[in-house]
Amino acid sequence: MLGPGGLARLRRDPRLVSLAVTIALFAGMSFAGGALYDGFLRPQVFLNLFIDNGFLLVVAVGMTFVILTGGIDLSVGAVVAFSTVLLASLVQRHGWHPLPAIGVVLALGTAFGALMGVLIQRYRLQPFVVTLAGMFLARGAATLVSVESIGIDHAFHVAIASLRVPVGGGASLSAGALIALVVVVAGALLAGRSRFGRSVYAIGGSEASARLMGLPVDRTLVQVYALSGFCSALGGVVYTFYMLSGYSLHAMGLELDAIAAVVIGGTLLAGGSGYVLGTVFGVLVLGLIQTLIVFDGALSSWWTRIAIGVLLLAFCLLQRLLARGPAGGGGHG
Repeated sequence: MLGPGGLARLRRDPRLVSLAVTIALFAGMSFAGGALYDGFLRPQVFLNLFIDNGFLLVVAVGMTFVILTGGIDLSVGAVVAFSTVLLASLVQRHGWHPLPAIGVVLALGTAFGALMGVLIQRYRLQPFVVTLAGMFLARGAATLVSVESIGIDHAFHVAIASLRVPVGGGASLSAGALIALVVVVAGALLAGRSRFGRSVYAIGGSEASARLMGLPVDRTLVQVYALSGFCSALGGVVYTFYMLSGYSLHAMGLELDAIAAVVIGGTLLAGGSGYVLGTVFGVLVLGLIQTLIVFDGALSSWWTRIAIGVLLLAFCLLQRLLARGPAGGGGHG
């Protein structure tokens, strides 16, 4: 519960309200699920949100940095698909060990993101257009690698995919979920405790002012898209641990889920203010909606998309209303 100091901080920085609403929404949905369905509040049900959405969480952390600069990255879902099918092809068809194959996938994802960043920064192209082209390129490249799903049965990869780390009370986390949590911690530290993070927030607040302050705007923009490319490729690796396959049609629409999670988590679409922690709760809210529908059993899975659309519109409206309030500094971390 917020004390007087916390309430005063909310008044000084109304953008924190968006994060508070997201956390309250997650808590309210959790308790409502617990009241409606037996076993909903079991620890493993909560941890399954990380297991089932680990790849989305990794991608969303990268997307957070992009949106913080006032940009967008529509290529992330296609890069995830390309990463899965390339990794599966290298391991299954070419006899590679998964570790060097993962290294190649991460390097290519990072380079692809950096290339888009260079096009956006050097030629002043709109991020929407550049990353839309990147989406088509990556999805097309994934199809060139293979039009069919490629299963992964390498012993090392299967062992990592099957790994479960006990966390007490009979609950456990998968390797993919642990990777996602490490990315979250690294992202929060990068956003809140590094010069790079301060530059990202400054660019989102005002690129012109950031240049006048002597910040490395051009380099930071390229690095942000390179980071998003890396997170997308890593999300693809986590996806292969989850699905044990690579497929050019994996992660269809994932870019929209990532954007929705970031916005629902309180990051302003205009840039300059947001929280990696908020993105975590945004992903958890999306996962919780899916879990509620599964527990109900009578609702179509399409209700997930409808609920996400309603929430996204509601949080965009909330951001607009908050923007009319007292000016507040960008949140970090």
